Amino acid sequence: MINTEQKTPRALLVSVDTGSFDAQASMDELCELVKSAGAEPELELIQKLDRPETATYVGSGKLNEIKELCAARELDLIVCDSELSPTQLKTLERETDTRVIDRTTLILDIFALRARSKEGKLQVELAQLKYLLPRLTGKGIELSRLGGGIGTRGPGETKLETDRRHIHRRMETLKEQLRDVESHRLRLRERREKDGVITVAIVGYTNAGKSTLMNYLTDAGVLAQDKLFATLDPTSRALKLPSGVTVMLIDTVGLVRRLPHGLVEAFKSTLEEAAQSDIILNVCDASSDEADVHMRVTSDLLSELGCGDTPIINVFNKCDRLSPLELAPDTERDIHISAKTGKGVDALLEAIDRNLPVRIKRVKLLLPFNMGSLANEIREKATLISEEYTADGILIEAVVDETLYRRAGKFEMRNEK
Repeated sequence: MINTEQKTPRALLVSVDTGSFDAQASMDELCELVKSAGAEPELELIQKLDRPETATYVGSGKLNEIKELCAARELDLIVCDSELSPTQLKTLERETDTRVIDRTTLILDIFALRARSKEGKLQVELAQLKYLLPRLTGKGIELSRLGGGIGTRGPGETKLETDRRHIHRRMETLKEQLRDVESHRLRLRERREKDGVITVAIVGYTNAGKSTLMNYLTDAGVLAQDKLFATLDPTSRALKLPSGVTVMLIDTVGLVRRLPHGLVEAFKSTLEEAAQSDIILNVCDASSDEADVHMRVTSDLLSELGCGDTPIINVFNKCDRLSPLELAPDTERDIHISAKTGKGVDALLEAIDRNLPVRIKRVKLLLPFNMGSLANEIREKATLISEEYTADGILIEAVVDETLYRRAGKFEMRNEK
């Protein structure tokens, strides 16, 4: 009987610690990325250097150690926790006789594995082609024999070395298709703005529980797993708040530290959903030792996208894993929740209510009976909470937009005891 089970690749993880970032924390994250890609991290090596070696990434002594480990353990893959130059990549593969990928290739590979929507697939393929193009020199035979596996998904499975001009043409085609998709999204966004739809974007570090929160709030049915980049494509669902206001909740792609610049650029149109939203929920894993770092990574990207004036609510998720003594008190902009159990979600919804844009307002109105047409318009265009016919007129409580409030505001009951 032929064994058809596919062997799980065993990987050696290598990092050069130059002191410019927390090498161990980054290595821990690389380990999780490797697992998410479907490989098994076998060993980890970190070498302290002032800067990576130009030709070999690591020093000569460490290179010999890597060669011996790969041969003795029969490892399938070397994963470097930095972006390698074409020279470093080629030299490492030649010296170790083992396939080598870097952090960028690994993340691109996971994105290719997770993308489901047309736009997600286009963005990933374009980012992969941009990254691979300068690295094709002398790789023809090697790429042909790879066949499949980690670092070869997406365009890596095609014979990229056959024709550089074909790759350029493919990139132009992808850009054109992405322009069409982005144009469609822009029209949807403009339609939402015209209809007065309030948008709330969920952003944050990957595996912080964004999809779990989305599912809890809206029954969105989004894949929620304990792995990095379990979901990639943005999801939008309607959410009704305690005030009666219905908002559009948008889930966005997760982030990691040192996210490759090419990927930030590729997914900028998707991330702009956050930039254009009315409220941002910055979700992080409160149980992680790196919670502050994760929050800062997301905050820095939001600043880069120009979200400085947008209300941001910091959502510390997975608080069910912490003891009461470890939990900080909630503030106006810091909310502690467990999307798994629902604890604290009511406080989060109230925080969203408090930060709703000024263009909508919850009001109690007493309309004269001769203003029936205005009452009917409120029923059709606003969020009607209650309505009662009294001796003095039509008593209505509703959430109205700025346009309706300009017409109905004079009937507002402001000083009711």
